[in-house]
Amino acid sequence: MTLERIAEGVWGAARPMRALPLLDIGTRMTVVRLPDGGLLLHSPVEADAPTRAAVDALGPVRFVCAPNRVHHLYAGGWKTAYPDARLLGAPGLARKRRDLRFDGELGDAPDPAWGGVLDTLLLRGAPWLDEVAFLHRPTRTLLLTDSAFHPTPASRRGLRIWTTVSRVRGGFGPNAVARLAIRDRAAFRASLERVLAWDFDRVVVTHGEVLESGGEQALRRAYAWLPGG
Repeated sequence: MTLERIAEGVWGAARPMRALPLLDIGTRMTVVRLPDGGLLLHSPVEADAPTRAAVDALGPVRFVCAPNRVHHLYAGGWKTAYPDARLLGAPGLARKRRDLRFDGELGDAPDPAWGGVLDTLLLRGAPWLDEVAFLHRPTRTLLLTDSAFHPTPASRRGLRIWTTVSRVRGGFGPNAVARLAIRDRAAFRASLERVLAWDFDRVVVTHGEVLESGGEQALRRAYAWLPGG
């Protein structure tokens, strides 16, 4: 399985994922090249041999990041395959996955080893997810997991069904589950405004297609229902 080039120094690995027995909604891992030539893996997919080979062709794996409390299933497989890589998880994930040894926690302070090319921010107010958004500065690319879905006619049939059933509005944004996960709307809105202040245009989502442009406006519209929008 190959990787798709998303932008300079950014690749995606779109793979199957079943949310329900009959629905393959798909998932995506994003691979980012760091200034030292090492790689950061965002929202890992299964560490199968073909995917590892494709990643190895790009450079050494330095970081494995599970960016929310849901997208962690395959993180351990990458840590096993690359024991020298640092495993970083969203807040609370280390307590949830006591079988894994995390090297640190994601939050508002990006790791100094990322050389200033990545920013991170915890989307507060949704403790069931505790998602950490990433910004790849050089390519103005925002990386999200469950805070936005982007189904299109090119998407897997299972994703199109799932996003219809779970009510993704306007073809881009959170589904009903992610909306219900927001327990403190004011806190989430404050975090979202900080993300919207970032300089980004492209949005890479875990479920659905890459939104190549207009990302800031699309994300703002997707959360216009929140107070303060």
